[in-house]
Amino acid sequence: MTPRIYIDTSVFGGYFDVEFAAYTIPLFNRIANGDFFMLYSEITEEELENAPIKVKNLVQGLRISQTEFLKVTGETIDLATEYIAAGVVGETSYVDCLHIALATIHHADFLVSWNFKHIVNVDRIRGYNSINIKNGYKSLDIRSPRAFGNYEDNN
Repeated sequence: MTPRIYIDTSVFGGYFDVEFAAYTIPLFNRIANGDFFMLYSEITEEELENAPIKVKNLVQGLRISQTEFLKVTGETIDLATEYIAAGVVGETSYVDCLHIALATIHHADFLVSWNFKHIVNVDRIRGYNSINIKNGYKSLDIRSPRAFGNYEDNN
């Protein structure tokens, strides 16, 4: 089965960022090749409203057959709010919590982000997953695009 990966907003921006492009572009190439099924959300869409046109074109260029668009529901809001109530992150990270909740509820195999402060952070990941498990969801594997390099063993 093709792994389902939720892509947050930082990854779209990373495609054109000198620091992150070396890992982000290959990830999008793997998505285009069908290695992954990509999930993204209305939160991402809203966050990209004021993005440069090249970032918007990247989003619009995604093949519908390889993507699923997710909407925020009451369940999403409840789970995101619980992350904050538990002290995993502060209230200013509410949108980040919505990304985590969407990926969790929609059974993403991975959430991919360049946000190391609030998302791709060992202590935060443990906190998110303790809430997920407490509420009957599975643990969410959270990684940066760097983890999805196609490293071949030439030995």
